Amino acid sequence: MTAPVTVRPMTLVDLKLALEWGREEGWNPGLDDAAAYRIADPDGFLMGFAGDEPVAAISAVAYSRQFGFLGLYICRPDYRGQGYGWPVWQAGLNRLDTVMPRGTVGLDGVVAQQANYARSGFERAHRNLRYGGISTLDTPPDPRLARIGQGLFPTVRDYDLENFGAPRENFLKNWLAPGVDSRASFSLVEDGNLLGYGTIRACVEGFKIGPLFAEDEAAADVLLRALAGQAKGRMVYLDLPEPNEAATRLAERYEFSPIFETARMYRGKAPDLPLHRIFAITAFALG
Repeated sequence: MTAPVTVRPMTLVDLKLALEWGREEGWNPGLDDAAAYRIADPDGFLMGFAGDEPVAAISAVAYSRQFGFLGLYICRPDYRGQGYGWPVWQAGLNRLDTVMPRGTVGLDGVVAQQANYARSGFERAHRNLRYGGISTLDTPPDPRLARIGQGLFPTVRDYDLENFGAPRENFLKNWLAPGVDSRASFSLVEDGNLLGYGTIRACVEGFKIGPLFAEDEAAADVLLRALAGQAKGRMVYLDLPEPNEAATRLAERYEFSPIFETARMYRGKAPDLPLHRIFAITAFALG
């Protein structure tokens, strides 16, 4: 490293740049991820600068004083191998240690970096598998299905808390907002009870589903068809926790195939999440 690294919170423009770096690495971000990501924790996205030159980035989102998540850790290719990324990694961890002392920190680590994360105190909890394929599905004419609007939002927010394990109301207000061309969100309600919900969003390549939370495989099946039906004939991806065997069955039922993996890792006590209800995680950057 030939110049000291200054780390500061990202502006929205900085975050769009970091996502562009991710696009170049094949991370396939959503077309409108930046604003929704940043609202989750405006001070939780950090960029490292060598002089005035942006060189590395990380997200260090604190959802509460008990839980935070690291992601979007990336260094520009022309600055790799020179020590520019390490100060940014340290700044992300230090930020979470300051905001949520003794809290649990999660991340989704690619295979090549899992040993490095372990050296920083992260322990592997389970694999995540990315499934992808051309959607051949139609949105079913099921009267229980509905687009998520303001009236249902409090119920969806509370259901999300049960399955995500930490509050993220501001993020959800943006992520689930009606009228956003690049995203669509559906709920499944029967006899006044929410059986699940999910979102699909347009990405650089194809579409990603996430989150997809549901009470059981049958409810998840209806929601998956509703979501993937919005992108029929195009590539659709979803990242599912491997311990949820029903999620694997569901993906393979509709001819999605595994193409990529990460490991969910935690530093601190791993949260007791209902993995049987998690059929797709939201995003590797945010958990």
